[in-house]
Amino acid sequence: MAPAGGPGAKRGILERLESGEVVVGDGSFLITLEKRGYVKAGLWTPEAVVEQPDAVRQLHMEFLRAGSNVMQTFTFSASEDNMESKWEDVNAAACDLAREVAGKGDALVAGGICQTTVYKHHKDEARVKKLFQLQLDVFARKNVDFLIAEYFEHAEEAMWAVEVLKELGKPVAATMCIGPDGDMHGVPPGECAVKLVKAGAAIVGVNCRFGPSTSLKTMKLMKEGLQAAGLKAHLMVQSLGFHTPDCGRGGFVDLPEYPFGLEPRVATRWDIQKYAREAYRLGVRYIGGCCGFEPYHIRAIAEELAPERGFLPPASEKHGSWGSGLDMHTKPWIRARARKEYWENLRIASGRPYNPSMSKPDAWGVTKGTAELMQQKEATTEQQLRELFEKQKFKSAQ
Repeated sequence: MAPAGGPGAKRGILERLESGEVVVGDGSFLITLEKRGYVKAGLWTPEAVVEQPDAVRQLHMEFLRAGSNVMQTFTFSASEDNMESKWEDVNAAACDLAREVAGKGDALVAGGICQTTVYKHHKDEARVKKLFQLQLDVFARKNVDFLIAEYFEHAEEAMWAVEVLKELGKPVAATMCIGPDGDMHGVPPGECAVKLVKAGAAIVGVNCRFGPSTSLKTMKLMKEGLQAAGLKAHLMVQSLGFHTPDCGRGGFVDLPEYPFGLEPRVATRWDIQKYAREAYRLGVRYIGGCCGFEPYHIRAIAEELAPERGFLPPASEKHGSWGSGLDMHTKPWIRARARKEYWENLRIASGRPYNPSMSKPDAWGVTKGTAELMQQKEATTEQQLRELFEKQKFKSAQ
């Protein structure tokens, strides 16, 4: 099968999904660009689109070559409450970069918003919706192809986001950062999906916070909820590129390894091929990734579903399917690994003999509505840090 992916007639997101086409999303921006030195951990804001546009453009290009059909604007947390005076320039620049790269292939531009920092504490619907509207105004001016409301841990706020976005008249996708236990108020995944569709979302699913297998369990519950309610929607999954079977309701942000010690949990390309196939069998047709999902992971989705898509991505030109390129290796035991059965069944070692295979989440019992979760405008003081360190010691000893 020859690689493909050059420019052509652009069909809309719903036209693609309604025809049964597999849409491959993109992957990690914040964590990947933090590792590359362009994003600061903590606030996780995307000012790199203005300060280091070449870095963002390069990552978009890598995802496009790997097989992505969607260039999502790098606008996570780019709302007025997070970025104050910078927010408008950042949103506009992000749209321009995504459009530039999308124009080099058969990709669409999706304008993305996420949960706000004020919802948990004020639940002021008008205030929250105004923040969404400000970003939407930029997306409208830049004429994005469709919209994504992503990374919502509360169904109510996600519904508010959908209600705002649908006013533009373009297709709306909505994904929540929840696991099988549901949102932070205990709303089950199936009910979350129903609420999002009733609010106006044409595409629903999950993104971030949980690994591939957990995310697919949640998707199954969402699908069942929609079926029970007699509702139809396209399904979308963009999981972490990390394995997180030990997560609680809050997902990987509660793991002690977050965010700087997650590397031992990285999914292999073969794990992601399995994820793509299982998602497809479940009926999900928009399949991508979120934090930790590198371009080679996106390539794995595109390669696994190449028979359904009818082509391989450009990034597969130098990548043999299931390790087939190893048949040229000088060592015979490595040549013996040039087969699907080997990589599909390999039990991977971590190389850390004294480390546990699982961790205990750190949530401290805090899930919603407390001052401890409020986004601060200034850095934590030394005294506040000492208090947190002592609290951490106490919680760890329990």
